[in-house]
Amino acid sequence: MVTAEASAAKAAASTSAAKQYPFPKGFVYLDEVLPKAQFEIRYYSDYNFVGARIDGYKAPYAIVTEEAAAALKKVNDSLAANGYTLRIYDAYRPTAAVAHFIRWSKTPGDTRMKADFYPALNKKNLFKLGFISSRSGHSRGSTVDLTLASLKTGKAADMGSPYDFFGEISYYNTTKVSAAQHANRKLLRDEMIRGGFEPYRKEWWHFTLKNEPYPSTYFNFEVK
Repeated sequence: MVTAEASAAKAAASTSAAKQYPFPKGFVYLDEVLPKAQFEIRYYSDYNFVGARIDGYKAPYAIVTEEAAAALKKVNDSLAANGYTLRIYDAYRPTAAVAHFIRWSKTPGDTRMKADFYPALNKKNLFKLGFISSRSGHSRGSTVDLTLASLKTGKAADMGSPYDFFGEISYYNTTKVSAAQHANRKLLRDEMIRGGFEPYRKEWWHFTLKNEPYPSTYFNFEVK
């Protein structure tokens, strides 16, 4: 049986759209730097907490700053020794996408994805609780959402909660996951920190390059 998540993952990972290189100097397509990594750009699909493709995502590509890409290559090369590669869920995020999230949060009747992504929370509180931000670090180009995937099987490592699940089980230090699940989180976190990234304690998948080149600039070019 094909699940909604699997169908959306397929859609998020494939496209026939030609790359348009629409970004400012200093940005790159991450798949051109990490050819062995997996890419499942969820906000291009409709399998995300909104339940629709997000504004600004015209193609399922990951775009980041050159500095972030170089750091991620070192991380991915190191992970390969342990039999893993990175699976990228999101990278640069246009400010138009953040505006889409804000509009969605103000429509209380739209809870179509509540069961999958925020079953115990009221959507209006997702900003206050720190799961979504009105000014996202992703828009600066050096923040990524990612996980580990097996080089042998291609399957994602079990982290104890899905990507973008809003709740305490997604906190890095939660006691609600098994020892093996926490070990997977720790491997990802340790490798990312070693590669120069700063983790976010409420989302095991979220990392920002410490020495990001545009710490105060929020971009709004489309992902295409």
